[in-house]
Amino acid sequence: MRIFVTGASGWIGSAVVAELLEAGHEVVGLARSDDAADAVTATGAIVQRGSLDDLDSLRAGAESADGVIHLGYKHDFSDMAGAGRTERAAIGALGDVLVGSGRPFLFASGVAGLAPGRLATERDIVPWSGADSPRGGAEALAFEYVERGVRSVALRFSPTVHGEGDHGFVSTIVGIARTAGVSGYVGDGSNRWPAVHRLDAARMVRLALEKAPAGAIVHAVGEEGVAARDIAGAIGRGLALPVTSVAPDDAAAHFGWMGAFFALDVPTSSALTRELLGWTPSHPGLLDDLEAGYYFRS
Repeated sequence: MRIFVTGASGWIGSAVVAELLEAGHEVVGLARSDDAADAVTATGAIVQRGSLDDLDSLRAGAESADGVIHLGYKHDFSDMAGAGRTERAAIGALGDVLVGSGRPFLFASGVAGLAPGRLATERDIVPWSGADSPRGGAEALAFEYVERGVRSVALRFSPTVHGEGDHGFVSTIVGIARTAGVSGYVGDGSNRWPAVHRLDAARMVRLALEKAPAGAIVHAVGEEGVAARDIAGAIGRGLALPVTSVAPDDAAAHFGWMGAFFALDVPTSSALTRELLGWTPSHPGLLDDLEAGYYFRS
């Protein structure tokens, strides 16, 4: 298949592009800059210049493809509402092109916030759907296209997609520990974060493209929940720093914007995804990746 991928040069997207190409698919990757275009070209994919704000470029990519994998997102924590509006507009532009075609429309979503304090599953529906909701209510909007002849599939990623070269949440926590001189966790540190290795996530996306039916929800979760105190412990060992509890009231001061995220207890299952797709994560877990030392190189 010829697949149009947004976010093709990103952390997850670049791994997905490589996975698709290895499986024999043709890939067209959206690129908004020369550096992004060079990165997409280096993988062997075709470049389409454009951005998430350029809806015409999104429509053109979808029109010429057998399927769409939408992984791009504006991770601007200073303007979450604006990022949500951009995401909603992108979902609408891509979905409108695919109406009546039966073509696959895979789109990135997340598991954080699904069911805090209990094990979330693929049967849990996001508790928000409006334009002012997180991510602009994009998951609910994308599923409206199922009744209009689109094979919409939600790709819900763990908050931590780890591996060598990761510059996401875990690397941010490592940076905070290095600056603070201690590796902290919130409260008793029993709260759990789901995690998945980047290459396992990419394989799941490819399998979802090939196998998942319209309306499916799949979870890129390799580990249901890694305790925050264990993450902090591995970071402490990696940086040779003491490990300490941070009181919940002090989390924002210590961790900054990451405090609210690192305090979440969001264990999440991927059992239904594994059964549906025949997907078995095989790469190292989060603590193993931390022990490998990737995250502590200067």
